[in-house]
Amino acid sequence: MKKKTILITGATSGIGKATATLFAQRGERLILCGRRQERLEELQRKFTCESQLLNFDVRDRTAVFTAIDGLPDDWKNIDLLINNAGNAHGLDPVHKANLDDWDAMIDGNVKGLMYVTKAVLPQMVHRQAGQIVNVGSIAGIEVYPNGNVYCASKFAVDAFTQGLRLDLNPYGIRICAVHPGLVETEFSMVRFKGDEERSKKVYDTLTPLTAADVANAIAYMVDAPPHVTVADLTLLPTDQANATVINRKK
Repeated sequence: MKKKTILITGATSGIGKATATLFAQRGERLILCGRRQERLEELQRKFTCESQLLNFDVRDRTAVFTAIDGLPDDWKNIDLLINNAGNAHGLDPVHKANLDDWDAMIDGNVKGLMYVTKAVLPQMVHRQAGQIVNVGSIAGIEVYPNGNVYCASKFAVDAFTQGLRLDLNPYGIRICAVHPGLVETEFSMVRFKGDEERSKKVYDTLTPLTAADVANAIAYMVDAPPHVTVADLTLLPTDQANATVINRKK
């Protein structure tokens, strides 16, 4: 079977890294994207599959299009885009929130995902083939206290995903979204600005999802027969019933 050319944003940590590792083990061709060049190079050294590195921040529109347009000709036909890059900053009520946190989440989770999608889409539309998997969140399905702008950004991802599915329906492009609940990655460390103790408390009284669990869910969507689109997949740890109901072991 022909190897897929797969572009993964946020490939240097968490869900992105786990997904890249899974597809590397399959021998696919990977375009690994991230802000941290040294982490990209470290990841590439571990993989035996063919790979390209793109070092950019998804929030930088010019950098996104320059990097993707600059791929070698034999890497331009991307079969699968996994929009994983994103962030959460702060967990404050609206009236106490830091506006820089809001900008970081809107620029990364929404605009960055849109920029990368727009840069990749022309060749998919031209070939009338391809698949996009957007990494959303339970926060894009249900709003939780103090989640305000983070939730808004993930609701936007869900709406954009649905819009893509409608607009690209004539071209045979599969549009998917995976919506994880609590996943133990660097997520909370970023949200709480390096506060390790506060971050640990998010996960230490339950069994959360792992990044590999989400990677396996993405693989399931990718492995569905070509005539099947797994449009939306919500993935929760068994200890979590929805965005706010969690079975914590005291």
